[in-house]
Amino acid sequence: MDFQKMIQYRNERNLFTKKLGIVLEELGPGYARVTKTVEAEDANPIGVPHGGLYFTMADNACGSAMASHGYAAVTLNASYQFFRSARVGDHLIAEAQEVKYGKTVCVYEARVTKQDGTLLGVGTFTFFQLGQKLEV
Repeated sequence: MDFQKMIQYRNERNLFTKKLGIVLEELGPGYARVTKTVEAEDANPIGVPHGGLYFTMADNACGSAMASHGYAAVTLNASYQFFRSARVGDHLIAEAQEVKYGKTVCVYEARVTKQDGTLLGVGTFTFFQLGQKLEV
């Protein structure tokens, strides 16, 4: 697996995360790291980043870690625990690690932090591997 090609492939083809400014920066076997700097447009009505931003970052990190094996997958189940909030201008990092890689069902956990390492939340994502090789 050429991880640099996979990073480029995912950054170019995931139009939703591209629109949000979420960037896949690192990828390895069962691991991924995505980042984003919080902008004013990411804030909810009380001025902090919308919860969907954290969830999307965790989902993208976990989905990328899943794709590191070279197969297409879809999310079966997901949960996210919100611990703290960031602020506009903070740099967010979501790192995903493989928990279980099965023949069809795979589980990943993502930790979302800000630039100083403060843990903002944790997500668990379960994927169904479709058995289709990704053409990168």
